[in-house]
Amino acid sequence: MVAGVHRYLDRATEASAAGRAAFWMRDTTSIAAHAASVKPNRERLARQLGVVDPRLSVRELDFVGGTGSPSLVAETADASIHRVRWPVFEGVHGEGLLIQPKGRVLARVVSLPDAGMTPERWLGLEGGKPDPAFLQAGVQVVIPVLLSREAEFSGSERLKRWTNVTHREWIYRQSFILGRHVIGDEIQKVLALIDWFTAQPEQVPITVSGTGEGGLLALYAGAVDERVGSVLVAGHFAPREALWREPLERSVFGLLREFGDAELASLIAPRRLALLHDGYPEVSGPPSPGQGLRAVAAPGVLSAPSLAAVQAELQRALDLTRGLDPGWVRLFEANAAPVEMLRHLLPASTAEAVAARMSQETPAVTVLAPTSPESVRERQRRQVRELEAFAQRRLAIVETERNESFWKPLPLQPLDAFETRTASERERFWNEVIGRLPDPDRPANPRSRLVRETDTVAIYEVVLDVWDDVFAWGWLALPRDLKPGERRPVVVCQHGLEGLPEHCFETDSSGRAFAAYKAFALRLAEQGYVTFAPHNLYRGMDAFRSLQRKLNPLGLSLYSVINGQHQRILEWLKGQPFTRPDKIAFYGLSYGGKSAMRTPAVLTDYCLSICSGDFNEWVRKCATTDLPLSYVFTHEYEIWEWNLGGTFNYAEMAALIAPRPFMVERGHNDGVGIDEWVNYEFAKVRRLYNKLGVGERAEIEHFDGPHTIHGVGTFDFLRRHLGDPRAVR
Repeated sequence: MVAGVHRYLDRATEASAAGRAAFWMRDTTSIAAHAASVKPNRERLARQLGVVDPRLSVRELDFVGGTGSPSLVAETADASIHRVRWPVFEGVHGEGLLIQPKGRVLARVVSLPDAGMTPERWLGLEGGKPDPAFLQAGVQVVIPVLLSREAEFSGSERLKRWTNVTHREWIYRQSFILGRHVIGDEIQKVLALIDWFTAQPEQVPITVSGTGEGGLLALYAGAVDERVGSVLVAGHFAPREALWREPLERSVFGLLREFGDAELASLIAPRRLALLHDGYPEVSGPPSPGQGLRAVAAPGVLSAPSLAAVQAELQRALDLTRGLDPGWVRLFEANAAPVEMLRHLLPASTAEAVAARMSQETPAVTVLAPTSPESVRERQRRQVRELEAFAQRRLAIVETERNESFWKPLPLQPLDAFETRTASERERFWNEVIGRLPDPDRPANPRSRLVRETDTVAIYEVVLDVWDDVFAWGWLALPRDLKPGERRPVVVCQHGLEGLPEHCFETDSSGRAFAAYKAFALRLAEQGYVTFAPHNLYRGMDAFRSLQRKLNPLGLSLYSVINGQHQRILEWLKGQPFTRPDKIAFYGLSYGGKSAMRTPAVLTDYCLSICSGDFNEWVRKCATTDLPLSYVFTHEYEIWEWNLGGTFNYAEMAALIAPRPFMVERGHNDGVGIDEWVNYEFAKVRRLYNKLGVGERAEIEHFDGPHTIHGVGTFDFLRRHLGDPRAVR
């Protein structure tokens, strides 16, 4: 099943480029018309990257120094080099090196190295050859430090929990669910410099250049902000359909629906863009887990694309901007002369003035304050911790955002007004947060076979087609006392992570499956219900987690597929002669409890939902660095959902289930959460149901046990709301 979904998504990814035209209303009849026509695309891109927070004003760059390490690092006859920092948000700063010409400033540049390169090494001050282009040309240059691909600070000193995720992935893990992104954070640092550049009394051309990860940031920054006069991208421009193979922190939700690198480049047109087919970083995977590190990093590799692939993507950019002067973009190969790129990027008079001041000889550099390895390490630590603190502050305020956007506009009486409002919120949740695929379009073509019998229950395996290459399957249990023409309530029993349908029927009390599920699908069937245990996608470690990597760039998630499968399951169950179509319940444990929040919230044919072993202050569990149970410390790298924190936590999902009955099953010793969090979030649900006048439909049962089906209060809840399954109809 997982392999079939991979094939389906591979086709969808390949088709995404052709589908992007639907998002654009491009007008190339003039430069002004083009800028106006792509403005909505530019704004959507900024939101997708999380470039949405107002920046602090940058009146000046601060020199970074102390009694033992002055800010002035080095100087030449033509320029001084300083350590600098600048404000971005409260508590968040950019840091790097400033090259300040001693004469007139001819141009201004933000020069972004790859994530594995310090500004000092990039400039040639640290075991390299100083770059005369920077040091002699009369160009004011800021070289920011980027979060690295090291893992030294990816963890918690207080908790003594350390991981092998890169610093970039560490911030991604905390930010993505909050509607922010490590890419967006670093773009904001670049744009803060653009703010400063544009506030200078003497206005000169502004360029953003970058290599590797810096090239990625330069491309995005130029696409987002028209104040960037020209862009140099080295070691990044390429077809992006294999984004899912790249490091996790490059994943942008919904990107490929609207943007490939060609579309990003087209947002720079007709400003100048230079592409250098050189400097592509080679990354074979995350850092190796050393002693004491938790091996939880997501897989991800980077390698150089072929020149032909880059040329093909460039041609797409030219095709998209046909009608504009095609001279806006040029591709340079590795041996290209810097002066040629300079002449492409800058206005002619500026380019010639800069070129005239450059020489081929390395300038004499006087190093006044060598940058020590310890100061480089401390600077990286500051960059990581500042963005971590920014994410944690945002985590503290997203509940207020949900209150404003969801709860305050929600009418609680009359009930039909509530249901009208939640119907529109349900659409928003499904389309914008979960991501919605087309309804199942293949004939169901049901296939079944008997797999097991007991004295009271017959169990069948059932397979149903959904989309091309995608099917649903599960185990169906029919009570053997079911009479012809008799219709009974159905309980859909959903397994958890790495589970199978058969685990919900396992009776061997010595096995792990029984410890978790207590054969709840079988026990309910023995009580007279029809039960169905579907197999959900979350099995196979990286095999299924990589599905999320393919889904997210398409604006989709695992539940886009799972909910489509459940659409087909519901359609089939409702059509069977032995089921009550209006009495189909959902009961899931663990990852199945995660499903119990996301599937009945959008599929109203489920008449009630029971969330076992998962209900939580979910957003906090996904993003906090304060508790060891947080997903930032675990290997479930597929778990984060874009901007869930700003839209729907578990109480909001429960509101989409309301006024249908809803129950939480919670073991005191269940490490998936803590009682205080669970009770805090459920209190909102209890209040809602009481305000709606249906308080008896919301229930929570605590039991003194671990992460398991308890099957006491929940079974009573099912009987109360589904009725006696053997009652005469």
